[in-house]
Amino acid sequence: MKKTYSVDKTHDNMRLDRWIRNKIGKVPQGLIEKNLRNGKIKLNNKKVKSKHKVKSNDNVSFYNFKFETKDNKKINYQPSNKVIKEAESLIIDNNDDFIVINKSSGISVQGGTKSKKNLVDIFRDSKIFFDNKPYTVHRLDKETSGVFIMAKNREYAQLLTSLFRIRKVHKTYLAICSGQLKDNVGTWKNDLIRYEKNKPIKETAITNFRVLDKNALCSLVQMKPITGRKHQLRKQLSIIGHPIFGDKKYNLNIKEKNSKLNLMLHSYEIKFMIKDTKFTYKASLPEYFKKLLKIKKLIFRDY
Repeated sequence: MKKTYSVDKTHDNMRLDRWIRNKIGKVPQGLIEKNLRNGKIKLNNKKVKSKHKVKSNDNVSFYNFKFETKDNKKINYQPSNKVIKEAESLIIDNNDDFIVINKSSGISVQGGTKSKKNLVDIFRDSKIFFDNKPYTVHRLDKETSGVFIMAKNREYAQLLTSLFRIRKVHKTYLAICSGQLKDNVGTWKNDLIRYEKNKPIKETAITNFRVLDKNALCSLVQMKPITGRKHQLRKQLSIIGHPIFGDKKYNLNIKEKNSKLNLMLHSYEIKFMIKDTKFTYKASLPEYFKKLLKIKKLIFRDY
């Protein structure tokens, strides 16, 4: 079965993958790429890549193309123009090779079965990535806010991913946690357990920390992770009995679990070097973070 659609003037010079999502709807990028490679989607009867620009009066043909798949159900998110503009307003730096944003709490880095609204899909339809596609080069929890980097091309995606892997990217986090930490400075080293297909895997987690301010009820902690384990900082603070406010996963306090507080964990700064050039990015604190600092009578002095 073959279906052919003509490109109108309003979509002139648009990327083919973006045009397909505009025309058909919520189609995962992976499904588009696969069908283009297999020749099940053609432009003017020719195989082209997803980044190819369509022109008015071009014909896009679909051959036995499955509009509904299991993948469609897993990734079912198409950002509105309003959402795209909101994401673009969070950009700290935008250059030829990557962007840096101050990610909001509550938005995932990439899509999944439990996560629809995500940065990859949002920026894929942004003009900033009009000629490219976004590459994620590191992780940041959905609930965590702060500095996040996305590469614009494969070369920098591989380069930045490598820098993260060999620990040449230095990250600083801020957290408001319950209780008063005993030590003002030090290093946490823990064996954390994660599971793969019900099989426990033990991983060593190391973090340098410094208490910036504290009182009898809470502490403001600066953390610099050496390793990059899943939920590392959240787990380590929970282990020592000082869980992060708003952490509904690792806080055993029932009242806190039912709290509507955002997770008070913020990726504040990232530093790295590329070709003898130093890059330093800071992400301003969210308003809800500042508000809790004030309520808890904690002071943060930028350095």
